[in-house]
Amino acid sequence: MKIGTPLSPTATKVMLLGSGELGKEVIIALQRLGVEVIAVDRYANAPGHQVAHRAHVINMADPVALRQLVEEERPHMIVPEIEAIATDELAKIEADGLAEVIPTARATQLTMNREGIRRLAAEELRLPTSKYAFAESKEELQAAIDDGIGYPCIVKPVMSSSGKGQSTIHTPDDVQTAWDYAMSGGRVSKNRVIVEEMIKFDFEITLLTVRSCNAETGVSTHFCQPIGHLQVKGDYVESWQPQQMNITALEKAQHIARTITENLGGRGIFGVELFIKGDEVYFSEVSPRPHDTGMVTMITQDQNEFELHARAILGLPVSTSLLRPGASAVIYGGMDQKGIAFENIDHALRRPNTKLRLFGKPEAFARRRMGVALAFAKDVDAARAEARTCAATVKPVKG
Repeated sequence: MKIGTPLSPTATKVMLLGSGELGKEVIIALQRLGVEVIAVDRYANAPGHQVAHRAHVINMADPVALRQLVEEERPHMIVPEIEAIATDELAKIEADGLAEVIPTARATQLTMNREGIRRLAAEELRLPTSKYAFAESKEELQAAIDDGIGYPCIVKPVMSSSGKGQSTIHTPDDVQTAWDYAMSGGRVSKNRVIVEEMIKFDFEITLLTVRSCNAETGVSTHFCQPIGHLQVKGDYVESWQPQQMNITALEKAQHIARTITENLGGRGIFGVELFIKGDEVYFSEVSPRPHDTGMVTMITQDQNEFELHARAILGLPVSTSLLRPGASAVIYGGMDQKGIAFENIDHALRRPNTKLRLFGKPEAFARRRMGVALAFAKDVDAARAEARTCAATVKPVKG
């Protein structure tokens, strides 16, 4: 792999489609390796816009606008970071040889749609999953529940992220509210949901899985230590690494992650979400990019998930070695306000072995993720307590 000089005719150019807090860290990792980065998002001054060489604002679900921008910028590689993308046009862009899509256009098409990836995992690859069905109306949703999914169950839009539109149905009285919420939370306007049985799992993990170049085999698969996480309404609020689990479950988890990512192909990092119940492991979802729960790797690993993604994209060697136990805790906006400020940062950072990442989002919402606190300690429990305290010390205020 040859890397040129940014802003010169020799530049190696990467375009990110989606430039939130995860994209921002990927951009920084790429720039440290001498890559010229173009950040694209649906709104101005997104976190990644603030650090990229160039920034654009477009509707990435518009195929005409997407192709026009790619033809204008001529990146060598396109890295999708969100769901609301014209994935069919991405496939055409790849087929036309305009740019390489990371990990592949097919992987992007499948994983951006919960129906595509669930059918691949359960029906084609025969991986263990919860019971599920798809519905295009409230009536179909109710019928699916009555015909075998049962209560309680979980409803999600087929296209959404970070728990948007996700809710739990406990009784028939909850169905209308859950349907309405799912319709409001989808990334793309499609009246279709997935409804899943609720597995009574012991815990859930993200298994970060890296596909990178290997001189002998072409592509090798590497696993990070399992990441445990706490979610509220489908959105992560805490994560920690390593999540302790028995060797049988870990081997099954790695088998599932290897199977799904080898089928998707390409190179880069994948966030594979799994439910663990004793020795049994169930596939939930997979993201072909860094995962929000993986932000904990910024304090636990030699190469964090963003550096791993950048290295794998560029065909460079990777290391998934764990340095120490650690945890992350989310800092919320706490209000609906543009241009907020943060107080008590000095007090937060006086806590031992802690770090902060404030994302720089131009507008806050009460439950919008605006930053994350990171902490390491002698064990995961101590790290979680320290990360929670650090996050709670930071006070969002009106600017």
